[in-house]
Amino acid sequence: MPTGVHLRDARQQLFDAAERVLLRDGPNGLTSRAVTDEAGCAKGVLHRHFADFDAFLAGLVLDRAARLEAQAGALRESAGTGTVAANLTEALTTLFGPIPMAIIPLITFRDELRARLRQARPGGGMAILSEATTAISAYLADERDRGRIAADADLDSLTLSLVGGGHLLFADRDSGPPEAAAVSRFVTSVID
Repeated sequence: MPTGVHLRDARQQLFDAAERVLLRDGPNGLTSRAVTDEAGCAKGVLHRHFADFDAFLAGLVLDRAARLEAQAGALRESAGTGTVAANLTEALTTLFGPIPMAIIPLITFRDELRARLRQARPGGGMAILSEATTAISAYLADERDRGRIAADADLDSLTLSLVGGGHLLFADRDSGPPEAAAVSRFVTSVID
């Protein structure tokens, strides 16, 4: 691999390459060599920007979790518009899209990655699932404040049901994401 290839934003290009490898080959295929080959750079580029591969993976997860936080803002802005079920259906489809669903097993099966994420994000919770939980909970509270969800609704239980059930709906990577109608049926049954 050539060593003189200049990368404009090396970190972002490496993260994007890791995303492609993760989607194509799954968590087991995500190696430093696979990432740098995909990015078209020498392996040393990754190690110039990150102490080791687990530091790189922690950076990747935190970067993608931050993107979900931005998407959570869009969900909160939708409060009071459309229907609650439609907004939640769209949110689950976004929050449990291909990248987040590929990252979750990566976190689950790499002990060192989980340890680094706990250091970077004290307070518990699994990156990606924490962002989804926070987003859904805040949205439900906003809708309750607008009277579109019952005042006595147990938001914690609704949130856990939506996030846990949503995760299960989207977890089977081989068959692709569920149909929008299936997600809508699920959301409607939970919030009714």
